Amino acid sequence: MPLAAPVTANAFETRATAAWVYDMTTQTVLMDKNADTPVPPASMSKLMTLNMLFEALRDNRVTMDTTFAVSTRATEMTRLGGSTMYLQENDRPSVRELIHGIIINSGNDACVVVAEGLAGTEEAFADLMTERGKAIGLSHSTFRNASGWPDPNQRMSMRDLGLLGKRLIEEFPDLYPIFSETQFNYKDRAPANANNRNPLLKIAAADWQADGLKTGHTTEAGYGLVGSAVMGDRRVIFAMTGLASDKDRASESEAIVNWAFRQFTEKTVVKSGVRVADAQVWLGAADSVGLVPAEDIRLLLPSQVQEQVTAEVIYNGPVEAPIAKGAQLGELIIHVPELPDARVPLVAESDVAKGGFLKRLTAAAGVLRARYIDAAPAAAPAS
Repeated sequence: MPLAAPVTANAFETRATAAWVYDMTTQTVLMDKNADTPVPPASMSKLMTLNMLFEALRDNRVTMDTTFAVSTRATEMTRLGGSTMYLQENDRPSVRELIHGIIINSGNDACVVVAEGLAGTEEAFADLMTERGKAIGLSHSTFRNASGWPDPNQRMSMRDLGLLGKRLIEEFPDLYPIFSETQFNYKDRAPANANNRNPLLKIAAADWQADGLKTGHTTEAGYGLVGSAVMGDRRVIFAMTGLASDKDRASESEAIVNWAFRQFTEKTVVKSGVRVADAQVWLGAADSVGLVPAEDIRLLLPSQVQEQVTAEVIYNGPVEAPIAKGAQLGELIIHVPELPDARVPLVAESDVAKGGFLKRLTAAAGVLRARYIDAAPAAAPAS
């Protein structure tokens, strides 16, 4: 059972102005630096445009071969000087091509085409993005356009961006591999713009591999990245912003991934079904019942403190019979230095039936005896 315990380890001080780092395998927050502050997301907000398009595909409202018209407004995005897929008004790009154009080319024009193709206007699409964002748990996000073009009301937090990346990975496994593709050149129009900007995809690490997700840059936002990488059974996802240059973004993203994988160790603290304590039973066929975790308890621990884990068991007892096997009776509270406590449900190891007549009679007699002793007047002192 993975535990969602946020880590407060201070071993790594990121240069990003805001960042959120998350171990998806153990559901552990590794870093939270201004993670809930709404900031300009730049092109990282294109992940929400992609989410809207992926949902349309999932719901069969469009297919990968559906084509959309290219408006004057869409081509204007190229003339404004932002990142582009180099669409022209006589083009009819398919959904498949637009997905590649958004992920790999970071095409602002492609985002406008998708917005107009799905909602009629970009304004209407932005309203839908905001509404849908709230529905899927993006608490600090508002949208005014589909591309991340600068707007005072286009805002996302790093936690929201990380959670959105997590959603794309988990909800759309057939589409997610496109994020790791490195080149796309629509109709051979711009070979110089054909390369994926994600710097992690260029790193040939021996023990981990990056496979997403999206870069972002504007003068206001600085350089940012929503990234994801896998090492063995672990996946780390992060969002960061506010770096001074693309070089800083590249080095900081690599440093974050190395830190997340190499300074934390995943450990099985207790296996499922292993008794960690006994709970007293009231009026039962047995006087006690074992308390066990229903699933393996796995923690992600800072490497320097993994031998210093302690734990305590709490439950309200004695527990009255009958007791069903698997019923939650208490909690295991795990203490790790520098981390908030992790709380794990503990369940009954076995069934405990009600005690027979003699058992109940004995218990009743014990209660009466205790009451009599409590109520009896104290003996007068000897004179």
